[in-house]
Amino acid sequence: MRDKLANVLKEALKAKDVRRTSTVRLILTAVKDRDIANRGIGKDPVSDDEIMQILMKMIKQRDESAKIYDDNARPELAAQEREEIAVIKSFMPEQLPEEKVRELCASVINETGAQGLRDMGRCMNALKERYPGKMDFSKASGVVKDLLK
Repeated sequence: MRDKLANVLKEALKAKDVRRTSTVRLILTAVKDRDIANRGIGKDPVSDDEIMQILMKMIKQRDESAKIYDDNARPELAAQEREEIAVIKSFMPEQLPEEKVRELCASVINETGAQGLRDMGRCMNALKERYPGKMDFSKASGVVKDLLK
């Protein structure tokens, strides 16, 4: 994943694609920051799964920012955030359709033997472990909550 990011950065620099260059640099910086934090507590460098989690977090941040810009009549800034989201999503695997997410949530609930909402954390941890970057966990959380009621 790191090699892919580095190669995309080189290509974006050659093509003089300012938006893609700045977004990939932001991603690489976030990964490097996590590497440094891990080094401080004696952990290994960031894995591909952790990079996926970083990308998901970056998408969520930009989505929230775009909504705020839209609410405050700043469409040009909202558009910029959405362009960054598109660049970040290009590094992620295809997202699972909603029906498949519901099916996977139900199977995880059965496997873990979850009885109620107090077992929701266990179910979500299992989903995050098995499907990093492949589903929107905020939506999956809502599905799990509905199924556990």
